[in-house]
Amino acid sequence: MSRVVDAHQHVWDRSRSAYQWITPDLGELDRDILPDEARRALADAGVDAAVLVQADDSMDDTRYLLEVARAHDWVAGVVGWVPLDDEGAARAALDELAEEPLLRGIRHLVHDDPRDDFLELPAVRASLGAVADAGLAFDVPDAWPRHLAGARRVAEALPALTVVIDHLGKPPAGIDALGAWESELRAVAALPNTVAKFSGLHRPGAPFDAATLRPLLHAALEAFGADRLMYGGDWPMSLPHGGYGPTWALMRGLIDELTAAERAAILAGSAERVYGLTGIRSVRGSRTEHAPTTRIERCPTG
Repeated sequence: MSRVVDAHQHVWDRSRSAYQWITPDLGELDRDILPDEARRALADAGVDAAVLVQADDSMDDTRYLLEVARAHDWVAGVVGWVPLDDEGAARAALDELAEEPLLRGIRHLVHDDPRDDFLELPAVRASLGAVADAGLAFDVPDAWPRHLAGARRVAEALPALTVVIDHLGKPPAGIDALGAWESELRAVAALPNTVAKFSGLHRPGAPFDAATLRPLLHAALEAFGADRLMYGGDWPMSLPHGGYGPTWALMRGLIDELTAAERAAILAGSAERVYGLTGIRSVRGSRTEHAPTTRIERCPTG
């Protein structure tokens, strides 16, 4: 089996940060999700390693994820958080984290932020310049419809910053709206410093099946090319839908329909390059070494 790096996985401990979005109506997600459970989910699926992604806009959550990463060698890297809307505080936080080699990106929960213009704020733009200077990527979650165009403008304004579109921007469930989403996704992909994750596609009102996801994968593949596309399991958000196994089986089946080179890129190569992952220790027991870089080369098919 080829190497697999899950570019989007979460853990959280509510004794460490607030996670105010986690409420009783989320059912089995309304509890702590700890590293040992995450490791078992990966191991059961035969996935080698994962990138942990922040689940709270707090430095406490970022510090927790880095502690987890240092203690668990299946964690290949961390996408954390800094206060982007305060340039001075963001730079101070980046300075504090500068000696953390496992920090590979920054994210803000833009979909939960009430400010539609968050990505346009001068302080945010200045902070993202500092993120680029630090050699870190910038993840944008659930960008459609409020923030996908803004993510494009960020990538255009800051060509040294790698902008990662989580969950393909979160495509709309309705077929009538897919055209507008795809048009904006292609506009983002036209910029060579952008990347997308084939992840997080459990959407209210839309089936989670091959017939529904296949066109989304192919639209992203045509827009970005495999070298700028990454697999992400988005566990534990898949727990209400059967957990890691069924989600992985469906997504892996679709990826297996592609060429060997495309599979290798989407399942591991793109994540390793985008996040500069090195010395990955597999839950299956082997270590692989890769040279770090956050420079994204435009794929010929993108």
